[in-house]
Amino acid sequence: MNPDDLVAIDVHTHAEVSAEGHASLDDDLHDASSAFFKVEGKRKPTLEETAAYYRERNMAAVIFTVDAESATGTEPVPNEEVAEAAAANSDVLIPFASIDPFRGRAGVRQARRLVEEYGVKGFKFHPSIQGFFPNDRALAYELYEVIEETGTIALFHTGQTGIGAGVPGGGGIRLKYSNPLHIDDVAADFPHLKIILAHPSFPWQDEALAVATHKPGVHIDLSGWSPKYFPPQLVQYANTLLKDKVLFGSDFPVLTPDRWLADFAKLSIKDEVRPKILKENAARLLGLTKP
Repeated sequence: MNPDDLVAIDVHTHAEVSAEGHASLDDDLHDASSAFFKVEGKRKPTLEETAAYYRERNMAAVIFTVDAESATGTEPVPNEEVAEAAAANSDVLIPFASIDPFRGRAGVRQARRLVEEYGVKGFKFHPSIQGFFPNDRALAYELYEVIEETGTIALFHTGQTGIGAGVPGGGGIRLKYSNPLHIDDVAADFPHLKIILAHPSFPWQDEALAVATHKPGVHIDLSGWSPKYFPPQLVQYANTLLKDKVLFGSDFPVLTPDRWLADFAKLSIKDEVRPKILKENAARLLGLTKP
């Protein structure tokens, strides 16, 4: 993959359905998130359809499932399937994996195998759906050790989630787990770990900005929100102190890159910062270009 040939790199897209047709979340949670995001287009594209979608737009996409089987009882889209699809579409797809922290030592072994045998470049965590605090040493730290050792990336959902929104009790999903301050502990304990805080972290935007400015390894992706709704302090930091650490992400398929980019074009971002956010920062973080 040559970043010079790409319009943008989307660091946050979801593998919603396996080749066998099963989804990583049950229908109630999927339907609720579709209503929350007012989804346009196909809600559960296949991996091949996602690759074709990004190829048509001359973009690359980081793609992953979410493994929250312990909390939800639903099997994820297999990480191996995601990685194999990315290998078959290596011009546009970059594979991340997801490991439920409750898998324990088996999950740690799986993480190492996915990096060594499948070329996975990072790992997605969704603390609210997976039901854990990111700074739980007993539960998650062995996983982080592997991620740091292999030079891959830990991407954490932060802030509110559209998953479970509007379902009675929020589908049992607890927002407290996704406060980015919990990840400040992780960044302190793993100083060489590359971290992405996903989304504008409502209602903890200031906390996310504080962590990202304080910890060199922490970045922020802008997925899950239309840029027209970004809080002003996020725009200010993206233009200044965090101009080299903020990344384009859409949250496809719940939010399309077409919609995101159209709204981003109207945002008050400096001309010299736009290419950093859209491509250059991600290319450097993912190792596609020299530091």
